[in-house]
This record gives sequence, structure tokens and C-alpha cells, in this order.
Amino acid sequence: MRMLRPLWQPPSLPAGGVRQMRIVATGMLIAMAALFIAARAIGDVHPAVPFIQSFAEAAMVGGLADWFAVTALFRHPLGLPIPHTAIIPRNKDRIGDTLAIFLRDNFLTPVVVARRMRRLDVASAAGRFLSQPGGGDGRLRLGASRLAADLLEGLDQERLGGMAKAALAQRLRALNIGPLAGQALDAAMRDGRHAPVLDGIVKWAGRTLEANDHLIRQMVHDRAGSIMRWTGLDEKLANAIIDGLQKLLDEMADDPGHPLRAKAEEGLRTLAHDLQFDKTMQAKVARVRDEIIDNPAMQRWIDGLWEQARAGLLRAARDPQAAVAGRLGEALQQLGETLQGDRRLKAMINRFTRRAAVGAAASYGDGIVKLVSETVRGWDARTVTSRLENAVGRDLQYIRINGTLVGGLVGLAIHTADILL
Repeated sequence: MRMLRPLWQPPSLPAGGVRQMRIVATGMLIAMAALFIAARAIGDVHPAVPFIQSFAEAAMVGGLADWFAVTALFRHPLGLPIPHTAIIPRNKDRIGDTLAIFLRDNFLTPVVVARRMRRLDVASAAGRFLSQPGGGDGRLRLGASRLAADLLEGLDQERLGGMAKAALAQRLRALNIGPLAGQALDAAMRDGRHAPVLDGIVKWAGRTLEANDHLIRQMVHDRAGSIMRWTGLDEKLANAIIDGLQKLLDEMADDPGHPLRAKAEEGLRTLAHDLQFDKTMQAKVARVRDEIIDNPAMQRWIDGLWEQARAGLLRAARDPQAAVAGRLGEALQQLGETLQGDRRLKAMINRFTRRAAVGAAASYGDGIVKLVSETVRGWDARTVTSRLENAVGRDLQYIRINGTLVGGLVGLAIHTADILL
């Protein structure tokens, strides 16, 4: 329904001018009452006096009626417990429930959220934000950065660091490394990427044997009998063992189909299978993982990782322009341009955002509605009345002013019609 413009509207007042408007409306009502008394006392000294009296009388009635109606919304008129007055304080809980239901049915339903999100291009907005670091969003970026820096510096660093490190350790413990390692090893063997690893192991074994052949000679010498040492057979036996091992390693390095390499590959395939499907093997890997995480050296590494991350976040928050400079800035700018130009990526991000918003509305909509309802219920009647009156009170006082004027015009019209008829 189209709203009618008020007959008279005072100049705009600053926020919270309900009291001033109430004074204006009450002053007009008092003025009409004074005008009515004066016109009635004067009598018919002039032909215009009856018209003034009729105008003032009807204006007074209209102003009183609208005063009663407006006042009855928020309190008892003159403090009298008249039925169906103080409507808002008496129906505070119902207002909260109705408001919550209105929010749920019109804003927080998945259908409404999906319809609204379908018109939003989140990916393009994010792309513009990233690709134009010096654009019109500089003030927003600076304010957000300052807020992030203040939050990081204001939080308890020991507690925050402990939470971050505990979360990281928890995520590492929750990682099931066995199947991942098994799948990686299986894929590497299917593609033949394990062959260079075996070649490297064989070459490393050859170099190790060559560098430590004296250990083998000493071991044979120590375990040989006195006769073998006297005849020099221990030296020949040690040379034979070293030469045999070296020859075996050379053959394994030159022949990809060597039986020992085949045995090694078979062992790797068995290991890959056990890592993926053997619970006992996975439990062993999990124990090794936990031992590594609990190792003091690993804990020191996690501590250093957190300190580096925190220092980097603070540097970026204190100087956002420097943070987006260099390669990081180029990468972010390229990402922004990609978000704006790649239709498939844009559609995917918008679809993900829309689904996330719809999911949040479906999961938390009832919680938000309940929060609104319980918050309003928790307010006392005076708080609800004060807040609503501050929000709409000025407009209600306009109703009183216009009711006074409209009533006066109607009374003037009726008096004129009586004279003419």
C-alpha cells in the first residue's frame, strides 16, 4: 500500500530526537486546546471565530486520539491500567518469537539463501579484491590488517601458541600415514619410479663396502684360528668375501633383472600392500609416527614453525602493502585475474560458496532464530520499549502532529458544510 506523505514534517532531527518530537506534538495539542478555550471565550465577536473554534476543537480531539493510540503502544496512558494498552511491554515475548519466525521464514531458509546467493558473484568480487591491491579497497584492507594485528598482539601468546601447536600435533596424529605411504609406493612401482631408488641403494652399498673393507678384514682376522692367521688364509678369505660382495653389487647395478633386485621389488610390493591393508603394519607405522611427534627435536621444530608463522602474520598485518609486494603480490594478483577470467573456476567457487551458505542456513538457521527469540525474551520490558520507541518513536510523533492537523481540517470542513447547508 502506498504511503501518504505527512501534511507537515519538521526539519530532520539528529538521531535520538524522540523527546524533541514528543515535545513538538504535545505542544501542538496544548496550543489547540488553548486556541479552543480562547475562541470559546471570545464568542462571536468576529465571523471567523466559529471557524477557528471548530478547527481547534477537532484538532484537539484528533490530537488526543492519536496521543492515546501512540502512548498505548509503549505504556499505560497517564499510568492508568486501561485494557489493551502498554501493548509492546505486555507482548514482549510474542514479539521476539514472531521476529524470530519472520527471520527464519524470510531470510534463513535454504531456498531463500540459495536464491539470494545465486545472484552474487563471490568469485569475481574476490578476484577484483586480489587483482587490485591499490584500488578503492585500500582503506578496508588497512583497517582489516590493523584489526588482525591488534588481535594477534592482544591474545595470550602462550595459550594461542599452545592451541596452535596442539592443533598441529593433533592433525599429524590423526593422519593415517600407512595407507598413504603404501599408495605412494605402489604408484611409484607401477610407473617404474622405484628403479632409480634401487640403483642408488646399490651404488651406496658399493661405496660403503669400499670405504669399510678394513672392518671386514679385521672381523675375519679376529674370528680366524691361529693356523689360518699363521698361513695367511684369513687374508685370502677376507679378500674373497669382499670381492664376492663387490661383484654381486656390480652385477645388481648392471642387470635390472638380477634375482636379488627382483627379490627387493617383491619385498617392496609386499610392503606397499601391507601398508595399505594390514592393520598390524599400520599400527606399527602409527607408533613410529607418534614417537616422532613426541620427540623433543620434533617439538622444537613445531615451536619454531609456530613462531615463524606468527611473525609472518604480524609482518603481513602491520604492513599489508609490503605483504602483497614481490612474488606473493604477483601470485595473489594472478590468482585474482584467474578468478575473474576463468569461467569454470568462477562457477565452481560460486557453487561452493552457495552450497556453504545454504548448508550454514540449514544447519544453524534454527540456532540463530532461537538466539534472537531468547535474546528478546531476556530483555526486560523497559529495554524493549525504549529500543523500539527510539527506533520508530519520531515517526509516531509525526502521526500525532498530522492527526492534530487532519482533525482540525476535518472539523473546519464540517463547520463550513453546516453553514452552507
